[in-house]
Amino acid sequence: MGKVAVGAAVVCAAAVCAAAALVVRHRMQSSGRWARAMAILREVEEKCGTPISKLRQVADAMTVEMHAGLASEGGSKLKMLISYVDNLPTGDEKGLFYALDLGGTNFRVLRVQLGGKDKSVVNQEFDEVSIPPHLMTGTSEELFDFIATALAKFVATEGEGFHPAPGRQRELGFTFSFPVRQLSISSGTLIKWTKGFNIEDAVGQDVVGELTKSMEKIGLDMRVAALVNDTIGTLAGGRYHNQDVAAAVILGTGTNAAYVERAHAIPKWHGLLPKSGEMVINMEWGNFRSSHLPLTEYDQALDVESLNPGEQIFEKVISGMYLGEIVRRVLSRMAEEADFFGDTVPPKLQIPFILRTPDMSAMHHDTSPDLRVVGGKLKDILGISNTSLKMRKMIVELCDIVATRGARLSAAGIFGILKKLGRDMVRYGEKQKSVIALDGGLYEHYTKFSTCMESTLKELLGEEIAESIVIEHSNDGSGIGAALLAASHSQYVGVEES
Repeated sequence: MGKVAVGAAVVCAAAVCAAAALVVRHRMQSSGRWARAMAILREVEEKCGTPISKLRQVADAMTVEMHAGLASEGGSKLKMLISYVDNLPTGDEKGLFYALDLGGTNFRVLRVQLGGKDKSVVNQEFDEVSIPPHLMTGTSEELFDFIATALAKFVATEGEGFHPAPGRQRELGFTFSFPVRQLSISSGTLIKWTKGFNIEDAVGQDVVGELTKSMEKIGLDMRVAALVNDTIGTLAGGRYHNQDVAAAVILGTGTNAAYVERAHAIPKWHGLLPKSGEMVINMEWGNFRSSHLPLTEYDQALDVESLNPGEQIFEKVISGMYLGEIVRRVLSRMAEEADFFGDTVPPKLQIPFILRTPDMSAMHHDTSPDLRVVGGKLKDILGISNTSLKMRKMIVELCDIVATRGARLSAAGIFGILKKLGRDMVRYGEKQKSVIALDGGLYEHYTKFSTCMESTLKELLGEEIAESIVIEHSNDGSGIGAALLAASHSQYVGVEES
């Protein structure tokens, strides 16, 4: 009997020891996993670092590239495209004008009734249309036919408060937010696609000609009066309300900047100098690159696997199309190398672009004590449940690292433009007020991003100059701005309405 009891005790003790060993091993594995995941996060943080000294180098490089791009075609990664917009709206424009804004996965059609001085925009309406994904990589004809049909439907709903002048053709401002070689105010050939579009037979074609063919095909009598970029539309919309607007920046799915340059400071301009003495320059700053940009292995892999390797490097680190994808790539590495989400890599985590920037933003802004928004997004989007609070906190920190780098680099880009214009310092004892018009979903909806960008710009400018530099949200600048430019370039300018 005693032997049996002793034997049972030994067996029990062995079982307890084995269980304890399992717990210890599990804890060691868990702490080992945690340490590996933390090491990956700290490495990302270090590589994404943007100390003020580095931001100054980025801004200086931006200014140098701006000079080079203005000096000659192909002289810089920055295209510094001449827009042919040499007269921005004044506020005197009158009549009904349309705008078409194509620049991402959706496009908008818009109409405005302008009332002239003191009345400005009397009435406006818009409609938003999603582009089916297959049209983003199909043919030019299919895309423009789809757009023209949506535009015709919108024109058919013209109601009270919108008054087309009798006997006049309707006029349209076309915001086309892709790199275009502008040939005149109302024509331009597509240089290349960005933001996930890749329609080969459209490259080299006049996009106004393509749209006009599609409109004529369905009997829509409308003239494209101005072909502009979303950033130039934002600049025009900003200037319409505030004459101090000097530049515009879009931070959305993609990113770009445009500004008002002195015509004599554009060596590659060979035409007559405009009467205004000014010319709007479309920088195409998404294509900026510099050895000073803090890039990680995740950025390099994203670039190699993208539709446009080696291009749009600045855009790939600061814009809404890519921020969520950078976060996904880091999480994927944590899952593979540190078993961050358990023994297997969640299958959905391996799908490129499954984690969108709006979802990243929602996680980053989560203030609930248990970070339930983060938990919900991981479960709903990536199929990852049972995440600990510790893991969720680490994911929020990763979102912060990626967003902060993007925001601070955006500020460095704006500072580079202000330097080029000589507005980064007090000249002749007087401060010149400069307004930067900003638009885009990333800037508008990702609050931590925009707040960080604005505080970084103040840091770069210094207290005294920061007082005279204002960032204004130019809401829907790209839509209304295009309609305003159609008005200021109307074929009926100077002709009295009968």
